[in-house]
Amino acid sequence: MFQNVIIGQYVQGNSFLHKLDPRSKLISVFILLIIIFFADNWFSSLLLVGLTVMLMAISKVPLLFLYRGLRPILWLVLFTLILHILLTKEGPVLMMLGPIAIHEGGVMNGLFIATRLLTLVMLTSLITLTTSPIDLTDGLESLFTPLKKVGLPAHELALMMSIALRFIPTFMQETEKILKAQMARGVDFSSGPISKRVKALLPLLVPLFISAFKRAEDLALAMEARGYRGGEGRTKLRVLMWNGKDSFVVVAAVVIGIGIILLRNG
Repeated sequence: MFQNVIIGQYVQGNSFLHKLDPRSKLISVFILLIIIFFADNWFSSLLLVGLTVMLMAISKVPLLFLYRGLRPILWLVLFTLILHILLTKEGPVLMMLGPIAIHEGGVMNGLFIATRLLTLVMLTSLITLTTSPIDLTDGLESLFTPLKKVGLPAHELALMMSIALRFIPTFMQETEKILKAQMARGVDFSSGPISKRVKALLPLLVPLFISAFKRAEDLALAMEARGYRGGEGRTKLRVLMWNGKDSFVVVAAVVIGIGIILLRNG
């Protein structure tokens, strides 16, 4: 269930997206994520979906891998869709389910939000799928560097963010292992009232937190053993290089954003 979560995973490759400077990818995706919330009609939303599908194809990440990674997210999307269908009372009634009326506006709003959620997840995942943890840390640190003037620890903040993203798949796998171990011991997570299911999660959460703290301690000791003392005076083996294709990608993101805004105002 959890082992195929794609957020935080890196797939080694030689595609156009893999070769981009991490800063250009971060800036472009940040622009597109903001623009998604400006897309308030189906035309602009489907335009962003098409762009996302095109980027997925360019990344050359296996489609089966992407599909497996999306499966855990589909439950959240489905839940959001059902909520909108049941709670939104706009437009003509399409059908009656006993006392519950299904309105056209609820179905359309649910599909629209579900599409938006999937686009958000895929665009965010494309960064980690095509950017190694080291490059991601260097890119974040470079973007945060101007904020050092106001006292922001750019290097430490970038390192924490990249480590957090990197360990999402690890903790998902750990959760899967603990879940299977508890089920093998007779714990039932799928039947009974909600209160019983919540109580059954306690044997899952306690070892998960213990494992998380243990991994954090091991990581801290490993960093100290290698002489890590923060970002002050630290040099880099690989220097980030911004070139013409990075500028093109950022400009393209800005142009797409302006186009979506104009479609919205229109």
